[in-house]
Amino acid sequence: MPCLVLLRHGQSQWNLDNRFTGWEDVPLTELGRTEAQRAGARMLAEKISFDQCFTSNLQRAQITLALALEEMGTPDMSVIRHEALNERHYGDLQGLDKGETAKKYGDEQVHIWRRSFDIPPPNGESLKDTAARTLPWFRETVLGAIRKGEDVLVAAHGNSLRAIVMELEGLTPEEILEVNIGTGIPLVYQMTEAGEVREKAILD
Repeated sequence: MPCLVLLRHGQSQWNLDNRFTGWEDVPLTELGRTEAQRAGARMLAEKISFDQCFTSNLQRAQITLALALEEMGTPDMSVIRHEALNERHYGDLQGLDKGETAKKYGDEQVHIWRRSFDIPPPNGESLKDTAARTLPWFRETVLGAIRKGEDVLVAAHGNSLRAIVMELEGLTPEEILEVNIGTGIPLVYQMTEAGEVREKAILD
């Protein structure tokens, strides 16, 4: 039974600074690097291994993946990078302090931009938009590997992974808004080769 693991990157500098990050290519913090290594150790302890790995075009996901694979003793694993796995684009909010933005636009408006399914921030993407970008590629490429019986690791971002979780678990737009994916915590899905979820575990 193929295994699919979803891994959000470790804490980034702008996570720490409470800024909207989106497609800005910010580095991991020291805590973020530790989270990535801890994720690798958890997967190693569960005797999980991979045939293929996928990540975004952003360094915080790429470095998380590299550190986890190094911890697992497989630093030379094949990796495919693609912008379909990039974080949601926050448009005009990228780089802004979240607290200051709430003062400027109001808590309610910022909450709508952050947590609604289909209302994007100015010049940015909603979660619906992110899913429309992420899921066709996921179905073809990642589930394509699952259909071959391969074990797969996807290291990406909170919102691109939420889109994938919504698909895998058959969640509604309302239900996915309540899902939070922690940094550096592997979500392990035991799959059928048809792409259906049989079991789920969280290695926290």
